[in-house]
Amino acid sequence: MPTNPEHPTVLHALFGGTFDPIHYGHLRPVEALAAEVGLNRVTLLPNHVPPHRPQPEANAQQRLKMVELAIAGNPLFAVDDRELHRTTPSYTIETLETIRKERGAAQPLAFIIGQDSLLTLHKWHRWQALLDVCHLLVLARPGYNDRMDTPELQQWLERHRTADPALLSRRPHGHIYLADTPELEISATEIRQRRHQGLNCDDLLPRPVQRYIELQGLYR
Repeated sequence: MPTNPEHPTVLHALFGGTFDPIHYGHLRPVEALAAEVGLNRVTLLPNHVPPHRPQPEANAQQRLKMVELAIAGNPLFAVDDRELHRTTPSYTIETLETIRKERGAAQPLAFIIGQDSLLTLHKWHRWQALLDVCHLLVLARPGYNDRMDTPELQQWLERHRTADPALLSRRPHGHIYLADTPELEISATEIRQRRHQGLNCDDLLPRPVQRYIELQGLYR
């Protein structure tokens, strides 16, 4: 049920990822998104066993520690480690349904994804249920198509799309917002490759994370 449009509540946003490791390509577009739509808190959700991607090189506790180091002192970000305690694959819809129950039916809730994930969303577990529990905030990604793969999927996108960020705080779920965020060509794969080659990565991720990677001997 929509919240009263005369009394919008605070939009809560969540951002999941393997974060192997977390880097500026995660953080800076989300900071720009927060400014664009008026977010005052983004909760990072590190995945335990990502069902659609290769298994992480760093273990769960190392990835959690890198997230904590990356966001230390930044009031925009918080971290929720619930998925790291799972022993089964991390399905986004199941986590979001749990959080929806915790927050209540009226709380505006959003899940942040990249344009690359939007284009493959129809391959996610129970993807059509996502908009029943949250909005989708989509970050621009360099080199990706701005249209869905089929006319049916494009119609689904257009049916739920909004260009009004204020609407996201007046409804608990159901909309897709395509953000005008910076497209940073930084990937965890690139960072791991540079580490394998013994190259410096200070320009790609926060220095405390880089120091932790070095101390732990990760990605060699």
